[in-house]
Amino acid sequence: MTLASEIPAEFAENTSPPTPRRGLVIPISVYSGLTVVIIVAIWALSAHLQLVSPVFLPSPVLVAQSAWSLVTVGFVDATLAEHVIASLGRILGGLLASILVGVPAGLAIGTSRIGRGILDPIVEFLRPLPPLAYLPLIIIWVGIGEASKITVIALSMLPAIILSTAAGVRAVSKDHINAARSFGGTPFQLLVHVILPSSLPSILTGIRIALGTGWSTLVAAELIAATRGLGFMIQSAAQFLVTDVVIAGIGVIALIAILLEFAARALERVLVPWAHD
Repeated sequence: MTLASEIPAEFAENTSPPTPRRGLVIPISVYSGLTVVIIVAIWALSAHLQLVSPVFLPSPVLVAQSAWSLVTVGFVDATLAEHVIASLGRILGGLLASILVGVPAGLAIGTSRIGRGILDPIVEFLRPLPPLAYLPLIIIWVGIGEASKITVIALSMLPAIILSTAAGVRAVSKDHINAARSFGGTPFQLLVHVILPSSLPSILTGIRIALGTGWSTLVAAELIAATRGLGFMIQSAAQFLVTDVVIAGIGVIALIAILLEFAARALERVLVPWAHD
């Protein structure tokens, strides 16, 4: 007879460990929403008490009215939609150019010692440079048209895509590569069917990072003889101390950047669902 059989039944029932109670789990979005509400409330209170001059900090109501005026009437001879379309065209054009150049360059750095030796110094030279540093040179080389704006944005996006692609290539499992080689896979087949799909999550992450860099470069790019665009609109409003339009423009840029981030994450879940298990 075992020791457990000698324990009375009324005591044996109470020997199981207590089941932990789960508290109410509040979604992260609730905290995010509360943070936004608190910031806007502090902003509105500061404007109402005039702790800061209205010239420098207009009230949220005035900013909302200015945003509606941008939609219906416009600013500097263009509506908000026209400014947004112009800026989105430049951002997406720069992103496309940086992907077409950055992904092959990253593959070359990750798969070839020669490619790494040639391209790595160029990437490390571009990576810490602010766009305003090479903006005058781009104007001299390309001119003051749309090509110069897209070039500046693309150059700012390029290092993130190259480095993320190279990191993704170096992280590819050696077992997968050896297995493909054992089945007679050619170098091109290894690149297309093993290396590129395995590094795709890193490439998409690099694109998301590059989008943020591109939006931060947009204002500098639209200083080049632009007549439309969110950066041009903000700069024009700042020259005349129209602070409500400046804040409204910044809010629109932030909103579009957030929407593009959500779109990039959705695309990532579709293309690389295994990376989100």
